[in-house]
Amino acid sequence: MDNKEEMLKIERSIGYILRIGVIVSAAIILVGLALLFLNPTAAHQTPTTLETIFKGMAQFNGEAFVMFGLFCLILTPVLRVVVSIFAFAKEKDYLYVAITILVLIILIIGMSFGLVE
Repeated sequence: MDNKEEMLKIERSIGYILRIGVIVSAAIILVGLALLFLNPTAAHQTPTTLETIFKGMAQFNGEAFVMFGLFCLILTPVLRVVVSIFAFAKEKDYLYVAITILVLIILIIGMSFGLVE
């Protein structure tokens, strides 16, 4: 397989990751909305940490499912950035590897600031 075919395969994989991530996130959010619709009184406090989200999901809290779906939706493009680092490294395009790593660091820093309450 030549380099162009290999890169095309990687680009298709990245597109597949994005599609699957959005579909899975939407499904989780829809489950959460259905749970909220079936039991609207259960929504009393929105979970904001991963610990409370997982505890809420174990209790079938609709808001916890919605929050987890949104979390997955946010992680989808981050996963795309990680895969892009490997794709650029495989292509030996080290300038883009460095730029993409910088983008990943900025994303991680931004998400870390979001964790501070």
